[in-house]
Amino acid sequence: MSPAAPTKTSALLRLARKGPVRARDLDDAGIPRAYLKRLCDRGLLEQVDRGLYRAADAPVTELSSLAEVTKRVPHAVVCLLSALQVHGMTTEAPRAVWVLIDRHARTPKATSPTLEVVRASGEALAHGVETRVIDGVKVRLTRPAKTVADCFRFRRHVGLEVAIAALKDYLGKRKGSVDALVDAARADRIHAFLRPYLEALA
Repeated sequence: MSPAAPTKTSALLRLARKGPVRARDLDDAGIPRAYLKRLCDRGLLEQVDRGLYRAADAPVTELSSLAEVTKRVPHAVVCLLSALQVHGMTTEAPRAVWVLIDRHARTPKATSPTLEVVRASGEALAHGVETRVIDGVKVRLTRPAKTVADCFRFRRHVGLEVAIAALKDYLGKRKGSVDALVDAARADRIHAFLRPYLEALA
């Protein structure tokens, strides 16, 4: 093994301990991709999905899957049930990661974790998005008001009962203002549908 090998091994492990690593990340760091297999064979890395790896000793949290999805699909916005989980507006862990992408974007391919994809464009896609760092990865997700509005917009996907529960949590836990919710509902073009529920609960 060349003298430079331990340095590249250490560099790759440092990179992986900051968060999930894609094969292309090694190119930017000047590390040959062959090191991925070597470190997997040694049990220092584990393959999460095609082209995605993480340190074998990295702590895995209930939100780690969001970081993994963001590394695979950087243009996606975490939304709906997954965003509710991040904002503490549900006690249930989603069985899949819910993401919002552009109406014309290619459908993401990922075998793990499971993805649920919804689409939007214009204001419905751009409004109410924030960034959080999860497992060292900058994850884009919908803010609480936008998340609730999306639950009503995509009620056929998540169920109306989930949307109503999200609205109750938003108001009860004071996750944001009524004005912010109205703005998000208008961006989603579902204000007229949401208003009776909001008036009944506000």
